Amino acid sequence: MVNIPKGTKDVLPDESYKWHYVEKVVRDVADKYNAKEIRTPTFEHTELFLRGVGDTTDIVNKEMYTFTDKGDRSITLKPEGTAGVARAFIENGLKNSAMPLKMYYITPVFRYERPQAGRLREHHQFGVEFYGSSSADTDAEVILLAYDILTALNLKVKLNINSMGCPKCRAEYNKALREFFADKKDRLCETCLTRLEKNPLRILDCKVDTCKETVKDAPKITDFLCDDCREHFEKLKKLLTAAGLEYTVNPLIVRGLDYYTRTVFEFVTDSLGSQGTVCGGGRYDNLIGQLGGGDTPGVGFGMGLERVLMLMEATGVEIPKENSVDIYFATMGEKAYEKAFALSSALRRKGVKCEIDHMERSVKAQFKYSDKIGAKYVATIGDNELEKGEVALKKMSDGSLETVSLDGFVERF
Repeated sequence: MVNIPKGTKDVLPDESYKWHYVEKVVRDVADKYNAKEIRTPTFEHTELFLRGVGDTTDIVNKEMYTFTDKGDRSITLKPEGTAGVARAFIENGLKNSAMPLKMYYITPVFRYERPQAGRLREHHQFGVEFYGSSSADTDAEVILLAYDILTALNLKVKLNINSMGCPKCRAEYNKALREFFADKKDRLCETCLTRLEKNPLRILDCKVDTCKETVKDAPKITDFLCDDCREHFEKLKKLLTAAGLEYTVNPLIVRGLDYYTRTVFEFVTDSLGSQGTVCGGGRYDNLIGQLGGGDTPGVGFGMGLERVLMLMEATGVEIPKENSVDIYFATMGEKAYEKAFALSSALRRKGVKCEIDHMERSVKAQFKYSDKIGAKYVATIGDNELEKGEVALKKMSDGSLETVSLDGFVERF
């Protein structure tokens, strides 16, 4: 037997309704914000992620599924959604669209990392990307969109925000970080020693305990913001407050990707242990330019659907099941089966959810099966019913019986 690859998971038929529910909620909320769906390929040229995500990130250094195809091209299964959308934006000339351009996606993403609760090698991400506006009000709207989704799913989360400034701010901040960590190298992990030279900001995002303890006293990036970035951050806070959304400024939030500028945010929970981040994102005004598409500001977020479902289960949120079968046809004899088959086909075309026996069960076994699938009605057809031109219809919730003519059966429903 061939088993499922490590770090992946099957979604079985009796669980898929949960995914349908969450996906419907995220699509409905995105629609209220006038966001349209975009679909990009599962794999891209590796260069896209090297240029977009950043070669100092853990994703690029450790986690990407990269291979050489038969044309000797380096291909990578997408580890996140934003870079692919940015590539599509440039390649398809979407810069000529009416701005702001609001897009969302639901996509599988792939990262080679140690599988654990809520973190799979293949997982699914809902993401939002807004292009064209550099204003803090767009940041606030994107954050509110994420909040509205989580609220619609009956989840309680906390919002943390920060500003990573612009390249000018960050140059000064990186200098301050190098000075701070210079005499603390013995407390840093091997990865962070490399980060200290290449990108010290990444140290703030390290999950190793000694590093996490050391960064507590590190300089705060909010103390290094230039006037424009500080004004942008203050406007964001005012708008969130005006919208009634509580938040905490957390100077240690930097997110794990190099393309972020200014606003970064996370929605977190205490109900999932160490995997507490449910949604994260921010602004990336330089990404399109880095990929060759000219200066175009952008802001967005990614939300792991497996993480969302885990949180719903952990906090006892009940997901409504999809509608059960409306009518099950129990038949006796070949002619009765043919008639039931014709009726079920006609009803399905009218939007009625029907089922009919495919296993050559006895009538008694057919009734047992109808109960297992939660059929609301069972229509019994045999030679006697065919002769009389009627169907015995049983309502399963109370056992009541009704006789319906064969000719009028479709209209009855």
